[in-house]
Amino acid sequence: MALTYEPMMIRDLPKEERPRERLTQLGASSLSNAELVAILLRTGTKAESAVSLAQRILAECSGLRGLASADYRDLVRVHGVGVAKALQIIAGIELGRRIFRIIPEERVGVCSPQDAADYVMDELSCLSQEHFVCLFLNTKNRVIDKQCLFVGTLNSSVVHPREVFREAIRRSCAAIICLHNHPSGDPTPSKEDILVTERLYEVGRIVGIELLDHIIIGDQCFVSLKEKGFFPRL
Repeated sequence: MALTYEPMMIRDLPKEERPRERLTQLGASSLSNAELVAILLRTGTKAESAVSLAQRILAECSGLRGLASADYRDLVRVHGVGVAKALQIIAGIELGRRIFRIIPEERVGVCSPQDAADYVMDELSCLSQEHFVCLFLNTKNRVIDKQCLFVGTLNSSVVHPREVFREAIRRSCAAIICLHNHPSGDPTPSKEDILVTERLYEVGRIVGIELLDHIIIGDQCFVSLKEKGFFPRL
């Protein structure tokens, strides 16, 4: 006689093991990635629980990094995920990003390349395209604002110093730090990265707004072009 398999649903779990109850009792940091995604999903399917569905989503997206860069069209390709569930996940991810962007209002100080890299690491390291971001600093090297100015394969014809310094002048900042990500995860600077840095540095000297550093973000790592000696010498 063949055995039939009945998948365990969340309602079948003891209350203390259900994601919502665990979040209430232990806090969000105690939940696994799958449990957090399951709460965003709210429900599973007739065949599996929300946690099981969340585990499949993470597996098919290759983890949080892939999930963060997915759009709803990617998510609806996962069996059991309709448009509503996909949009719930996308909205949750975007809300997290927007909360992260509130940090500039706290005027975070940047005292080292590590400070600048930490400021954008979670945001940039998971992106599938290159994003060029500027931190605009006051005279005390505190962040006034942050803005992504260019998206796509970056080179000297794409990253225009006039666009960078127009935004810097508009904010009346004293200095800038430029950062961009390498989707490959390898932050080794390319010839184009070095050329872009030289152009930005030269224009900064002319307009009186110093380029303090150009930092390349990899997979939870970074390279400071200033620390590596790639900055133009006076």
